[in-house]
Amino acid sequence: MTSFVVRRNGRAATVSDLTPLAFAGYAHFTAAQVRGGRIRGLDLHLDRLRVASVAMFGRALPDDRVRSYLRAAVESGPADLSLLATVYSPVGEFTPDGAAVEPEVLVRTGPAATGPAGPLALAVVEHERVLPEVKHVGEVAKTYFLRRAVEEGFDDAAFVDRRGRLSEGSIWNLAFWDGGAVVWPEAEMLVGTTMGIVRRQLDRLGVPQRVAEITLAELPTLAGAVVMNSWTPGVAVRRIGAVPLPEAPSFVDLLHEAHRAEPLTAP
Repeated sequence: MTSFVVRRNGRAATVSDLTPLAFAGYAHFTAAQVRGGRIRGLDLHLDRLRVASVAMFGRALPDDRVRSYLRAAVESGPADLSLLATVYSPVGEFTPDGAAVEPEVLVRTGPAATGPAGPLALAVVEHERVLPEVKHVGEVAKTYFLRRAVEEGFDDAAFVDRRGRLSEGSIWNLAFWDGGAVVWPEAEMLVGTTMGIVRRQLDRLGVPQRVAEITLAELPTLAGAVVMNSWTPGVAVRRIGAVPLPEAPSFVDLLHEAHRAEPLTAP
């Protein structure tokens, strides 16, 4: 029988471990797909957890300890699975005592995922996340705007900032294609681990990339768009708001090729 786990600091989590967390929302996390017991971009996940811990708690656990917690969870399950690692402070919320207590790590595994088939239609929502550079929990806006978008006949939502720049999706990074180069939006956002993997592998493949402000008015000049996250390096986007976009299968294939080029690493 397939076995998935929830572990706190490398050990099986108990009800008493989890009960306080069920009512808390001050934490950060990273999500990964494990294939054959290995993870792509493991260094990026560790960097994310370390930097976010310093930002939120004033201190971070050593990478080798976090890695041991990930390893314990991966080794307890099937070869292919989804993994979520959440870092939190045992002192909880609504207290200034952050750096005084060492953070703890909760790791959860579940069935492997690959994301939707697409192509997707994205509603446009003006929204700017607090601490956009941190993948933190308790973001009610993401689910709220996703559900509103579906009610309006879309598949998901894309965010624009107060300057009208496209930044990211509800749980996605955005990437665009101008016919010759990959275009990453210039705005305050979370730089995803899959985005980081794709960017460095595109560099290795010699594919041109650039960063530019993308507004709705500029979308018709582009040759394609995708969303990406830990599930997938690219799902085609067919429409953002009222603006249609080409599906650009060669662009999607290129992103998947770049992702596959990233080596898998055992935690």
